[in-house]
Amino acid sequence: MPPPMMCKGGGQNAGNVKGGMPCMGKGMMPPMGPGAMNPMMGMRPNMQMPPMMRPPVNPQVVAPPMNQMSGPMQKQMLGEKLYPMVAKYQPELAGKITGMMLEMDNNELMRLLDSEQQVRSKVDEALRVIQQAGRFN
Repeated sequence: MPPPMMCKGGGQNAGNVKGGMPCMGKGMMPPMGPGAMNPMMGMRPNMQMPPMMRPPVNPQVVAPPMNQMSGPMQKQMLGEKLYPMVAKYQPELAGKITGMMLEMDNNELMRLLDSEQQVRSKVDEALRVIQQAGRFN
């Protein structure tokens, strides 16, 4: 084990550094890094930030209305809403079936999303198409 480091000079920081804070000479700043205490925050670890500086507790991304999005962006949003609905009925084929359904017109897809029964019907229809395609290959 190396010998303990000693501070040069004297004063209140003089002495053995082993297990304590490193020696700081006149005009030196304390170490700033992971685990180092931020001098701006003071000594209280539970100090509250003013409301204007606090990050939002539960930030939500607000998407623009569907009619203001480009066609590909609409398809992306519709697919993200449709996939979990399809996965309820066919988890193993949810990606494929969702992709098949995204070939439909965007307005028809928006109406489809309003009805769980219609989604189920389209999932069954897509499953029949997949099964029939499997017979011909």
